[in-house]
Amino acid sequence: MSLRDELESTIDRLRCVGKGILAADESNPTMARRFKAIDVESTEENRRAYRSMILSTPGLGEFINGIIMFEETLGQADDAGVSLPALAEKQGIVPGIKVDKGLRPLAGAPGDNVTRGLDGLDERLAGYKDQGARFAKWRCVYNIGEANPSRLAISANAEVLARYAADCQALGIVPIVEPEVLMDGDHSIERCAEVTEAVQHEVFNALHRHRVMLEYILLKPNMIVSGKDHPHQAGPDEVARQTLAVFRRSVPAAVPSINFLSGGQSAEEATANLNAINRQSPQPWQLSFSFGRALQQPALHAWLGNPDNLGATQAAMYERARLNSLACKGEYRMEMEAAA
Repeated sequence: MSLRDELESTIDRLRCVGKGILAADESNPTMARRFKAIDVESTEENRRAYRSMILSTPGLGEFINGIIMFEETLGQADDAGVSLPALAEKQGIVPGIKVDKGLRPLAGAPGDNVTRGLDGLDERLAGYKDQGARFAKWRCVYNIGEANPSRLAISANAEVLARYAADCQALGIVPIVEPEVLMDGDHSIERCAEVTEAVQHEVFNALHRHRVMLEYILLKPNMIVSGKDHPHQAGPDEVARQTLAVFRRSVPAAVPSINFLSGGQSAEEATANLNAINRQSPQPWQLSFSFGRALQQPALHAWLGNPDNLGATQAAMYERARLNSLACKGEYRMEMEAAA
C-alpha cells in the first residue's frame, strides 16, 4: 500500500457521520490533577486501569472512531494482555498518538508560548506507527491578552504545526493540526473570533508552504466562544454563528473534517455548542468533535478509582459519546441530559 493509500484509508475511517475522536492523551501531570479531584493516586497502574476500562466500553465504537493516546498508553495492555491500541481496533476505533512535547515560553514574545518536540520527530513517529498508531496530534496554544498573541507567536506556531504535519504525511500518518485559542481571560467572543481567524490563516499558509496535502489532515480547533471571565457568555446560537463565519473565511474546503476541541467547556456546553453548529446549513467539511474532559468527566466521577464501579463508568462514557454523536447530526436536545 502506498503512503497516499495509507493516508486515505485512515482519513476514511476518521471521517464518519455521527462519530468523533476521544482525546485521551492527557500527560501524567494532567492525569494527576484529574485523579486528585476524585481522590485517586495517579500511578501508572491506575492510569492503565482507567484507560483500558474506557476503551473496553461496550458499543463505544458506535460513536467514537478514533482515540488520541499518550505515549505511555500506547505501550500498555488490558488485564487480558491485549495492547490498548489493539483493544481500540477491536472496537473499530483508530489508535492515534500525541507527539508534541509541550509548551515553552517563546523568546521575544512575553506572554506567548511555542510548542516543542520537532527534534527526532520522524524517528518517534516511525516507532509509534510500529506500535499501531495511524494518526498523530500536535497542539499549539494562543493566549488572548492586550498584546497577545503576538505576530511572532502566530507565525512561529504555524511553522511548527506545518513541519509536524509534513513529517507525519511523509510516513503515512494522518496529522491532526490543533491550533487552540484559549478561552482563559475576560475577552469578548468578537475578540476570540478575530484572533482565531488570524491564527487559521497563518496555519494554512504554512501548511501550503510545506506542501502538506489538506485532504489528508484533520483540523482540531477551538470553537468561537466568550472568554470564561467575560460578563456576557455567548449561547449556542451565537457560538455557532461566529464559529462558522470564521471558519468559512479561513479553512479551505479541501480539509475533510473539523473536529472541535472542548477547551474547558463543560460536557453539556460543548455538546450544545456542537449541536448548534451542526444545525446550520451544510458546510464544506464534516463538523465533529475531539473532546477530552468533556467526554470523560462523567465517567471519571462515576469510577472514583473503584473497580466495582465498572458498569456505571462505562455507562456514563457510552451515554456522553452517544449525546455527542447526536450533536454531530444536529439532533441533540438539552432535555436529553436529564434523561441521561
